Amino acid sequence: MACHSHHYWPDVTLDAVNAYWQDAAQMADSKWEKIFGEKIPAFQRGIAHALNHPAPQQIALAPNTHELVYRLISAFDLTRPLRILTTDGEFYSFARQLLRLEELPNVEVVRVATQPFATLPQRFEQELQSGRYQLAYASQVFFDSGVAFPGLLELAARKPDTTQMVIDGYHAFFARPTDLSAIADKVFYTAGSYKYLGAGEGMCFMTIPRNCELRPLNTGWFAEMAELENRTEGVGFGNDWLRFAGATIDFSPLYKALAVLDLYESEGISVTSIHNYVLASQQRFLAAMADAQHPLLNRDNLIAHDLENGHGHFFTFRCGSAENAEKLQEELRQKNVLCDRRQQLLRLGFALYHPQEETFARLFT
Repeated sequence: MACHSHHYWPDVTLDAVNAYWQDAAQMADSKWEKIFGEKIPAFQRGIAHALNHPAPQQIALAPNTHELVYRLISAFDLTRPLRILTTDGEFYSFARQLLRLEELPNVEVVRVATQPFATLPQRFEQELQSGRYQLAYASQVFFDSGVAFPGLLELAARKPDTTQMVIDGYHAFFARPTDLSAIADKVFYTAGSYKYLGAGEGMCFMTIPRNCELRPLNTGWFAEMAELENRTEGVGFGNDWLRFAGATIDFSPLYKALAVLDLYESEGISVTSIHNYVLASQQRFLAAMADAQHPLLNRDNLIAHDLENGHGHFFTFRCGSAENAEKLQEELRQKNVLCDRRQQLLRLGFALYHPQEETFARLFT
C-alpha cells in the first residue's frame, strides 16, 4: 500500500528495457532519429490522450519534473523582482528550491495554507488575482495528505495573463481523470511515470502553452535538435516542446512508459476505470475502518476534504508523533502490509493491482 510512492511495474517493462538496449546498441547515433521521430511523438500522444490535451507536440520531456520546473524558473529575469505564489503543501523538491531562491534579495514567496481545504480555492485565488505574481505553483493532489485542490483547474482558467502558472499533477496523473483542454494554453502541467502510470523513474513531462515565448536560461542541445546541422549564431527557440528541452538522457524509461501505455490501451484500461476501481477499494477500506475502531487508523485522524470527489489514491493519517507512525508502520509490515510515512503522517495507497475481494480488514486486527 505504498503504491503512491512507487507503483509496481507491469511485466511488459522488462521487454521494453531490452528493446531500448537493442536499439541503442545496434543503431548507435542513428537511434536519435527513431527516438525523436517515433518514440517521443508516441509518448506525447499517449500523455495528451490521458489528459485530453489538444497539442501533443507541446509536451516536453525530462528525467524529472524538478528539471522542467527549474528550466521554467530560469526563464525569468533574476535581476528583477520575482514574486512566486504557492501553497504550504508542495513536494520537497519545489519547497527546497523556493527556500534557496528566497535567499536572493529580489525573490519573494507567498505560501497559502492548504488547510482548511474548503476555503483554499478562495484564499489562493484572491492572491492570484492580485496580479502581484510572475509565477504561481500548486499541486492538483497534495503529496502529504492526498487531498485534491478543490476546483484548481477552474481557478487556473481565470488566472491573470501576467502570471505563469504551474500545476503539479504528479499525484493526479493516471490516477484522477483530468481534462486540460480548456487550460492547455494557460498553464504548465507537470507529472511523470514513476507513480500511477507504473513505468518507473526517469520519464517526466511538462505541457507548454502554445503561445509561450519564454526563453529558458537553462537550455541544452536537445533544444536545437530541429536545426542541429545548420546551427546559426545566437540562441534560438522553437515553438514546440523543444523550447524547454535539456540534454542527453537515458531513454529506457521512455520505452517502459510506452509499453505501459500500450498495455493499458490493449486491455481497455483508462484513467477513469482505474479511478473508479480505486474508489471502490477505498470505500471497502473505509467500511473496514469504521468497524474496527482502531486507535490511530480512524476517521478522526484521516486527513480528507471530499473522499468521493476531492481525493487522491492514498489516505493519510495523523499519528500524533513520528514515533507512533514508525511503530504503526512496523506493525503493518509484520502483517505483510507495506506503507510509508512522513514524520507523524502515515500514508496508505490503493492501486489497480489490489484484488477486488480485498476487504482490508486485516490491517485493523
